[in-house]
Amino acid sequence: MTDHARDRDRDYEQDSLVGDAPLRIRARGRSVLSNPMTNRGTAFTPEERSALDLDGLVPTGITTLENQTRRIYDQFKSTSTMLGKFLTLNALRDRNEVLFYNVLTNYLEEMLPVIYTPTIGEAIERFSHTYNRPRGVFLSIDHPDQIGRALLNYGLGPDDVDLVCVTDSEGILGIGDQGVGGIQIAIGKLSVYTAAAGIHPRRVIPVVLDVGTDNLGLLSNDLYLGERHSRVRGERYDEFIDQFVTTVQELFPKAMIHWEDVGTTNAHRILERYREDVCTFNDDIQGTAAVVLAAILAAVNVTGVDLDDHRIVVFGAGSAGIGIANLVRDTMLRTGAEETEEEAYARFWAIGLQGLYVEGDPSLLDFQRPYARKPADIEGWELERPGHVGLMDVVRNVKPTILIGTSTKGGAFSQEIVEEMAKHTTRPIIFPLSNPTSRAEATPADLIEWTDGQALIATGSPFAPVSHKGVRHVIAQSNNALIFPGLGLGVAACRARQITEGMIAAAADALAGLVNAWRPGASLLPGISDLRLVSATVAIAVAEQAAREGVADNPLSDPIQQVVERMWQPQYPRIEAI
Repeated sequence: MTDHARDRDRDYEQDSLVGDAPLRIRARGRSVLSNPMTNRGTAFTPEERSALDLDGLVPTGITTLENQTRRIYDQFKSTSTMLGKFLTLNALRDRNEVLFYNVLTNYLEEMLPVIYTPTIGEAIERFSHTYNRPRGVFLSIDHPDQIGRALLNYGLGPDDVDLVCVTDSEGILGIGDQGVGGIQIAIGKLSVYTAAAGIHPRRVIPVVLDVGTDNLGLLSNDLYLGERHSRVRGERYDEFIDQFVTTVQELFPKAMIHWEDVGTTNAHRILERYREDVCTFNDDIQGTAAVVLAAILAAVNVTGVDLDDHRIVVFGAGSAGIGIANLVRDTMLRTGAEETEEEAYARFWAIGLQGLYVEGDPSLLDFQRPYARKPADIEGWELERPGHVGLMDVVRNVKPTILIGTSTKGGAFSQEIVEEMAKHTTRPIIFPLSNPTSRAEATPADLIEWTDGQALIATGSPFAPVSHKGVRHVIAQSNNALIFPGLGLGVAACRARQITEGMIAAAADALAGLVNAWRPGASLLPGISDLRLVSATVAIAVAEQAAREGVADNPLSDPIQQVVERMWQPQYPRIEAI
């Protein structure tokens, strides 16, 4: 920890880059127990209790970390609602951070849907009602002069930060504008970075940019904790973003900025503005694209049809959908599957909720326009509704082999549409990716039934395996947690100055290489239970690609060893009372 960070937190100090570094504690008595980084409750030894003035402040019995973990898990299991489970884990993190991450790491597959999607959506909606203890940094557009001071108040110095996860809360999951409550998505995301990839919990900062909200339910709620005005847009918004990015670079020059759930109109624009000069990453665009690309590559291998021979329909082609299309397009160009960009674009049919993207449509945003079809492409089509080219029209005429849903329109992939697609391709690749489950374009059980078990499926939400005619189909969850933790770890390990498309593609290739989808019913992606292995594998691939492209300030000489050493383990360190 730097001198600056020590000055900011006088209770303790620890080198967050050394796995077995001692925890040096200045605090005594109840102050030790009130700090989640120094508190270990009943696990303090007699010697530690004496040295830290804890005698009589905790029960006499001494408990191991393993037994503490069992006790917490029992409490977790006895809680009846998903929000209740979230609050139980949240309270644990606020009193004992090592124990929280040990519990999370040991039961990651079971707890990931609680601390991340889909439960995090409900927690965000109820943030102002369940608010208990502050965590993260709240930056207001009405007080831009406070950005630097607020970030410094978090207590970390220039060499202490690997990740800053930030949201403006406009595009939260499938629930939209949630104002200041969006801080929970940044906190949840960083929890996954730590549990899955071993990013030290004291090397990250969650941030919410409070630019107001257009959510009338929040503005009319007396308990709402954010700025009480409509969402600021335009030049003032851009200046606020620029001031934030510049300040982060100045204060934490080695940090990657992770953008999360920024609204569609701003997400691509912000990424394009900073990606060449700042180490920045948008998970909704690039993370989603990488994990979907990995699943597509696995599925394409099963079909035996080259990637450039597939016809791809993206339904709900906003930030995530176009991000997927861009990365698949770039993969076609990189591998030589298509010789020109025009040929690659021709493989895609992008559809919004208002219909197929067609040239001349004034509602299209800049990042969507390259995927607009020429009017001649649909000339002569018989449409279900004159003047409107819908999903069924596209499926009937294009005969797609890959159907991707990022629309948040539950049930959009109807039986009629799926059966029409299956008429023209032996192994239809169908990815209903929208979250939460209620907004998925189709359920795996229906897709398998409607295609007689031939569909190759990945979903955004977790679904149970489906049995059909004696085959147990394990459903791949296209969860960004398979990509972003390893990406962040790789960037931190090699000190990458920027995140290139090559690094994103390398992450997808590494993920795809971890699965064997040839067995009937096999998943197209690794399971969440393998997340630490997945993250390490992705991190190595990302760091090596960064070095190849010359954007790594610290190229790895022994990638496996250096990445593994960089992964923090949630274990109680040796204590030195000072």
